[in-house]
Order: sequence, then structure tokens, then C-alpha cells
Amino acid sequence: MGIMKEFREFAVKGNVIDLAVGVIIGGAFGKIVDSVVKDLIMPVVGLFFGKLDFSNLFLALGTAPAGTADTLQAYRDAGVPVFAYGSFITIALNFIILAFIIFLMIKQVNKLKRAAPPAEPPATPEEVLLLREIRDNLRK
Repeated sequence: MGIMKEFREFAVKGNVIDLAVGVIIGGAFGKIVDSVVKDLIMPVVGLFFGKLDFSNLFLALGTAPAGTADTLQAYRDAGVPVFAYGSFITIALNFIILAFIIFLMIKQVNKLKRAAPPAEPPATPEEVLLLREIRDNLRK
């Protein structure tokens, strides 16, 4: 029974729950960044490089059967081993953009932390004020 109690204490700690929430939000955020790169950035980059589609850049490491279309998916469907460096370029670009966005977010959070005004000191209790008044009267 002791191990179950320890596990429950571990699982309910704030850090574990925060981590779980972070992983879930991170997964969703990763999909958003993937879409931004795939649907918004890569078409613009491809336009500058002559309508180049990075996701379809590959090097066939075998021979494809006759009549196979010259696309990455067609080669994979035919069972031909491929070196898909275009997919790697896309994923690397996703990582760089995601890292840059996280950097900007952390930079903003740190800026907000520095800009936060210092908290007001707590009000002096009435007892302390009375004792100070008595002390000051005794000095006169």
C-alpha cells in the first residue's frame, strides 16, 4: 500500500500536472507551427526557388517499377527505399520557427516580469503603531 500512496502523492503534485498540461498544449502548438510552415511559409519559399516543393525532394535508393510516378509518395507506395531530405528540411524549418517563437514568448514573459511594479509592503498592524506611539511619547 505504501507504493500506491507515494505514486498518488507524486502524480498529484503541481509540477507533474503542469508538465502534462504543457505536453498537451505543446502538441497542439506543434501542429499549428507545422501548418504555418507547410501551408504559409513553404509555398512562399518554394516560389522564390522556382516553385520548389521541399516535401517532395528525395533521392531514390532503389529502382522504381515502370510506370511509377516521380513523387515521394509513389516511390514509398511502391516499396522503394528513399532518402527524403526534403521532409527533413521541412521538419528542420518547423523546429527553427518553433524555437524562435518560444524564444520570443519567453523574452516577453521576462520583460513583463521586470516591468511588474514591486508589491506594496503589508500594512503595519495597529498594535505596532500603538507601541510606536507609546515609545515616542515616552521619549518626550
